[in-house]
Amino acid sequence: MSPDKKLVYMANQIGKFFESQKHADPAKGIADHLAHFWDPRMRAKIISHLEQGGVGLDPDVKDAIRLLAATDFSRPEPSAATAR
Repeated sequence: MSPDKKLVYMANQIGKFFESQKHADPAKGIADHLAHFWDPRMRAKIISHLEQGGVGLDPDVKDAIRLLAATDFSRPEPSAATAR
């Protein structure tokens, strides 16, 4: 299993847990879990995967990763060359 597929699988499993718990805001719960328990490199990879289309990610997980990306200070800021 490729690293991206493994991260997608893991993120979707976390999403299924929060869905089964009838969490009031599953995306927030998922994002909090990813922020607290995933290594910054894993977070950066799953955010990058979403930015490239997010193939295989469940809808609540996509929402969670968007929340994570908006608050994830472990990601390097894009340089002027890559921001174009």
